[in-house]
Amino acid sequence: MSASTPPYGGTTPALRSGWAAQHHHPRAHLTLVIAEVLIVGLIGGWLGLLAGGHLGASVGPLRTRVSVSPSTHGGSVVAIPPLGQLRVKTHAGPWRLTVEVTRINAADARRIFSNPAAVTGLGKQVSKDLRSAVVTVIWRSATAAVLGALGLGILVFRRRWRRILLAGAVSAATVLAGGAVAWATFDPKAIEQPEYDGLLASAPGLVGNARSIVTDFGRYEDQLGRLVTNVSRLYDVTSSLPAYQPDPSTIRVLFVSDLHLNPAAWDVMRSVTKQFDIAAIVDAGDISDHGLAAENTYVDQMATMGVPYLWVRGNHDSLVTQAAVAAQPNAVVLDRGTAVEVAGLRFLGWGDPRFTPDKDTRGQLPATSVSQTALAMLDSLKAQPATAKVDVAVVHDSEVDALLDGAVPLVLSGHYHRREQHLLPGGTLTFWQGSTGASGLRGLEGPRAEKPTPVRASVLYFDRATRTLQAWDDITIGGLGLVSAKIERRVVTQQFPALAPSVSPSPSDSPSDPSGTPTAPAPASSSPVAATTGSSGGG
Repeated sequence: MSASTPPYGGTTPALRSGWAAQHHHPRAHLTLVIAEVLIVGLIGGWLGLLAGGHLGASVGPLRTRVSVSPSTHGGSVVAIPPLGQLRVKTHAGPWRLTVEVTRINAADARRIFSNPAAVTGLGKQVSKDLRSAVVTVIWRSATAAVLGALGLGILVFRRRWRRILLAGAVSAATVLAGGAVAWATFDPKAIEQPEYDGLLASAPGLVGNARSIVTDFGRYEDQLGRLVTNVSRLYDVTSSLPAYQPDPSTIRVLFVSDLHLNPAAWDVMRSVTKQFDIAAIVDAGDISDHGLAAENTYVDQMATMGVPYLWVRGNHDSLVTQAAVAAQPNAVVLDRGTAVEVAGLRFLGWGDPRFTPDKDTRGQLPATSVSQTALAMLDSLKAQPATAKVDVAVVHDSEVDALLDGAVPLVLSGHYHRREQHLLPGGTLTFWQGSTGASGLRGLEGPRAEKPTPVRASVLYFDRATRTLQAWDDITIGGLGLVSAKIERRVVTQQFPALAPSVSPSPSDSPSDPSGTPTAPAPASSSPVAATTGSSGGG
């Protein structure tokens, strides 16, 4: 062993000195400490913001959750679940302000829209409440971020108080710098160009002209009060909904009809499908207006729904239209009495035998061919094996529903552009859907112009085990020239007591009279956001 080689494989003093000089240089050590402090300060501030950067606040009759969160784009968001959200590019910087409506004080809401005088001053009150909530949440968020950094610093640095305080200072500096950027880039005119997601895509009509709101803050307060009043009405519906709560196993089906080439219908359907966790869409026909090949590009939007799309041909749809629908990757054409199983339910349908795109068929008895088709469909229903009974039948013309009574639990139809539900003497429920396309563009067609009808769609809730309808939500949105929104929930056994398994309906609650004439269900206990105008139409 060399005299210069230390025993047991150690290093010489010279080597140890060189290693220490390389790895424990004061500058390298300082850089490491700074990096640790910065990381702890930023992560701790973020954790603190998540834990304490929010506030529950009352804004008029609404209960909201106001929060500040990290963001690469900044801006402000107003969220109104399940309707969607409104995004405004109010500022740049690393912080985003979010105001989410969580619930409604039902007593305040009813007082406001039952007493017109109560609306006076609501805009100023809402503005005051919102301003106070924003200021409070900003201070709360800044404090939470600094405390979060200090807390994490204590865990990481133990008793090295200088580093702990520096981590807190980093968080405070980040908050202040981000606030300064937001203040410097704040643009009050950003409300002129809001972005809407979900069902709020039609919200500009509720808010009013944004440019005039910016130039006249007094009017802004009035419009803000109006918006809060409308949202109050929506949430009052929720507070008074019958006690039915879908569970994760519930099958949710979106029922639509008579789109008539209205492009806005796809936006509504796409939003409802996402927000209500829809498993399948059922369309009762008249997706086109004239059944021309030139209209076929309209049905391409089917593929963007993300769920199976079941469709039956209407009297405005040609076989060319049907071929275009069948070509869509997620489409299921229901025709000629062939049963299919989709989303855990069995469906059977038959296309309308008529093709009358240029003929007014409303107010007329269905043609003989329609009745013959319904009788053929009845034979198909009765021929189904006992182990594979049909749960839902789909037709276009609702006038033939009675021919299917007793052969299937539920019949879905459209054609007349009005929404009704009936319980037939044989126990079959029939659902007539309004026009999801708000009667299409025919409201602009000169002498044939129709009164604007609302956009109507329904979410049907089926029990997965029994495959029976439990409840449904009727969604109504103002169509051309209308400003309205309404959501109603109805429970099957409450609307039709005869279907309750253990409750016998009283004579006054009987769903049909002794003559067997179908009767419509009682009105749901909910209130529209704004008055709607409708018309009984037809395809």
